[in-house]
Amino acid sequence: MRILCVDPGEKRIGIAISDETGTIARPLTLIEHVSRQIDAATIAALAVEHQVGLILVGQALDIDGKPNLSGRRAARLAGAIRTQSDLPVQMWDESYSTQAAKRVPEELGAKRKRSTEPVDDYAAAIILQSYLDTHENPT
Repeated sequence: MRILCVDPGEKRIGIAISDETGTIARPLTLIEHVSRQIDAATIAALAVEHQVGLILVGQALDIDGKPNLSGRRAARLAGAIRTQSDLPVQMWDESYSTQAAKRVPEELGAKRKRSTEPVDDYAAAIILQSYLDTHENPT
């Protein structure tokens, strides 16, 4: 089963997808944030296009494990996605995914200019890989 992962941000939304076996995550695309409903419709359309069975939404948590401000925004986006899709939508801890994603271009030997490009899709892949590594059989 393929899984689509969403890393919501204020300006951009990173999207990643798993392989059919639910083993490996890869960045898919970036969506420019427009509005919650339009973003949710775009995400739902991507899920249909790529024939996924689950939509995973990254959620930032505070030190007590409760959603912080951006985590609550992510939960609202997840709710909007649920109104646009019949697929299950789950929340998953996104802690430190953006910081890890910022290191990816450097680790791949990219030049300095490349490291200033958006990494939201890489962050989504890191979130998704975390989920896949925790769930041997994500179905």
